[in-house]
Amino acid sequence: MEIQKIGIIGAGQMGNGIAHVMALAGYDVLLTDISQDALDAALALVARNLDRQVSRDLISAADKDATMARIGTTLTLTDLGQTDLIIEAATERETVKQAIFDELLPHLQPHTILTSNTSSISITRLASRTDRPEKFMGFHFMNPVPLMKLVELIRGIATDEPTYKACLGVVERLGKTAASAEDFPAFIVNRILVPMINEAVYTLYEGVGNVKSIDESMKLGANHPMGPLELADFIGLDTCLAIMNVLHDGLADTKYRPCPLLVKYVEAGWLGRKSGRGFYDYRGDTPVPTR
Repeated sequence: MEIQKIGIIGAGQMGNGIAHVMALAGYDVLLTDISQDALDAALALVARNLDRQVSRDLISAADKDATMARIGTTLTLTDLGQTDLIIEAATERETVKQAIFDELLPHLQPHTILTSNTSSISITRLASRTDRPEKFMGFHFMNPVPLMKLVELIRGIATDEPTYKACLGVVERLGKTAASAEDFPAFIVNRILVPMINEAVYTLYEGVGNVKSIDESMKLGANHPMGPLELADFIGLDTCLAIMNVLHDGLADTKYRPCPLLVKYVEAGWLGRKSGRGFYDYRGDTPVPTR
């Protein structure tokens, strides 16, 4: 099956980035969200990011115009039923994702492939709630989507080979690299990355170092481009906590227990960059460590 039109559920940080790269690669995109403000903000952000690419001579002004013309928006989830491939990029809560698929299923074409951009939730379990587990898989982009080259492709227990090959073809057309991951909690990248972030939070919690010293130690001592606490703020502390909970519940190992300080920050609404405050305070001209 040739994929021509792609539906994207969720216009947030990941959804708008996925819409950007799909439309730039020549796909027709239909982006949906429950908020018109979110859709408008997503289109504005895509336009700004495309302008940045134009200024760096990565694409032409004509490429930008053509890309924007390929992105349509809708507040009606069921409008995505006529697309060939759907990528769910809603919040990292399984009940929310299941409700979205339940509403969407009666309106899909028989050939439509369903995928989730989940960073940790079982693909097999999500697929089992649908009428097409063989046409369901994980399609996990890295953030920020236009810059990051990796896409994790995760097959559920029932995912068939044509579905995998179709999604692999999309990744290749985007000029990105696919990593095939088994359907275990958090897959590959977040199975390694988020426990490291959680350990950095424990290091802060136990007073081994402050925010600045922890981040500088990993940047200068391990050659990381971004410190783990800064990275946590970038990802979103609520997302980090959700992934740690999936790991802890799914693998039943105490080494994946979320740090109490991470829990406290999320309960306070200190979610990182998107809320203006996390391990750094972003409300001034420059970020300031909160500890």
